[in-house]
Amino acid sequence: MKSIEQYQKGIKRVLITQEEIRQAVKKAGRFIDSIYDGRPILLVSVLKGAYVFMADLSREITVPCEIAFMCVKSYFEGTSSSGTVNIVMDLDHDVSNYHVVIAEDIIDTGRTLKKLVEILKSRNPLSLHVVTLLDKPDRRVVEMKADMSLFVIPDHFVIGYGLDAAEYYRTLPYIAEYGGD
Repeated sequence: MKSIEQYQKGIKRVLITQEEIRQAVKKAGRFIDSIYDGRPILLVSVLKGAYVFMADLSREITVPCEIAFMCVKSYFEGTSSSGTVNIVMDLDHDVSNYHVVIAEDIIDTGRTLKKLVEILKSRNPLSLHVVTLLDKPDRRVVEMKADMSLFVIPDHFVIGYGLDAAEYYRTLPYIAEYGGD
C-alpha cells in the first residue's frame, strides 16, 4: 500500500482537466449519435481503464444503448506493454445483431485494441466503431486508428479518469502524467 505522500508524489502534473474531459465526452456522444441516427448500439467498455470514460460517454449518447464489458490485458503491474494480449473476460453477447462501439481508454502500442477489433469483427457485428479517450501515436507499433480520439497525447505514462499505475489513481477526475514512486 502507498502512503498519502507516495500517492501524491505519483501525480507529476495535470495534462487534461476535468472540464476538458467533460466537453470532449459530450462531443463524442454527439459523434456516436450522428453515426447511428436512432439505431441501437452495444457499447463495449474495455476494463478496467475505460470504465469511467464509458460510464460518462453512455450518459451522453441518446441512441438506445446496451452496455457490455471485456477485460483485455497487456500491462501486468508495469508501466509498459508486455507485448502479449490476453482476453481475461469476454462478452456474453452474440454481437452479430449489434452495432458495436468500443469505448477504449488509451491507444498506446495499438496491440491490445487491434486484437480486440479482430476478435469482434470475426463475430460479424452489424458495424464496429472505436472511440478512444486518449491516443498516443508516438508509441504505436501496429497500424491502429480509432474512429474518434478525444485527445492525442505525447509519450507520457498517464493516470487518472480510469487509468492506473499498479491499480492506483483510477479515481482522479483528470488525466495526469505519472511521476513514479
